[in-house]
Amino acid sequence: MTQPRTSFSSSQQRKIKLNNLKTRLFNAKKLVLSQSTPYEAIAYYHGSKVRYYAAAEKRHKEPLVFIAPLAINMAIYDLYPYRSLVQYFTRQGFDVYLIDWGKFTRRDQNLNFQYFVKEAIPHYVAKIQTHSGSQQISLHGWSMAGIFALLYTAQETQKIVKNLIILGSPIDSYRSGRIGKFYQGLSNSLDRTKLKPFVLNRIPTALLHSTGFMNRVGFKVLDPVGLIQGHRQLLNNLDNETVLMEHATLGDFLNNMIDYPGGVNRDMLLNVWLQNPLKHGKINLNGIEYDLKCIQSSLMVGAGTNDQMVTKEAVQPLVELTGSSDVTFTEIPGGHLGLMSSLASSEKFWPVLAAWLAERSSPVEQ
Repeated sequence: MTQPRTSFSSSQQRKIKLNNLKTRLFNAKKLVLSQSTPYEAIAYYHGSKVRYYAAAEKRHKEPLVFIAPLAINMAIYDLYPYRSLVQYFTRQGFDVYLIDWGKFTRRDQNLNFQYFVKEAIPHYVAKIQTHSGSQQISLHGWSMAGIFALLYTAQETQKIVKNLIILGSPIDSYRSGRIGKFYQGLSNSLDRTKLKPFVLNRIPTALLHSTGFMNRVGFKVLDPVGLIQGHRQLLNNLDNETVLMEHATLGDFLNNMIDYPGGVNRDMLLNVWLQNPLKHGKINLNGIEYDLKCIQSSLMVGAGTNDQMVTKEAVQPLVELTGSSDVTFTEIPGGHLGLMSSLASSEKFWPVLAAWLAERSSPVEQ
């Protein structure tokens, strides 16, 4: 969305810029645009819930279910009124459900992958099946939620997941740029010192628990260039109300990260990243093995063109690891966050995904 500029004198422009800067610094909440699309909460479970966004005109039987990753708030799915992921797909004729995990605290430090994959997600999928009237769903997972979606789909036996979308999830973690090299080097060092069993099994979950503040800092540190460019764009366009509101909206999203439970960090950091088992298509969690070859769903795999957190090389191996005979790989404009929310992604990828889903979904009987 662009906003036409009005001609002002240089003194008027300076005053507008100064007032806008004051608002951005001291009253940013009034500028935030996110989460304006109405929804209905249709199910709750231990502090989390499912949001239901009804199709504008329902054309597809299977609903689109978004599993949110942890740490983030739900604003990324409904960032701007004119660029909202959930709103886009409801306008394409899909009923949309978003699993909103709520806020975790240190009381949740022992929650791990098993809680989400074996307990919470199956509970919510059953509620969504009943509410939507469809036994099958299309399932979307981004980042860590992509791992949740893969493991859930690999272990469910009723073929509930008709279409599976996995975006920006580390499959061969060692190939994910500098981050991957760090984990590979750390793994090799731990093997040489024989400390790996202690690191993997003995560190208390309380020490592995990360707060929302820590996650916020970590996310920004991983993309300092993007952060600087965003601030520079704001300073160069302080007289542009759209730029001002978008900067405040994205800042509000980044500044309101949520805790990672210690048990989840153990599984994600010490298993997925450090040991890199998904490279071989299998992972063992608490004695339960998940084999990606069990996945038969139509599969779309996506990677951000500029993703420094989970690179294309780390994501792409998934195309060879499942049992699906219908696999599509695509590159998405943007970094780890941008592949979900950028203008380029909304223009170039969202229509591709909508067409892919429409071809693989059942039409609603008129």
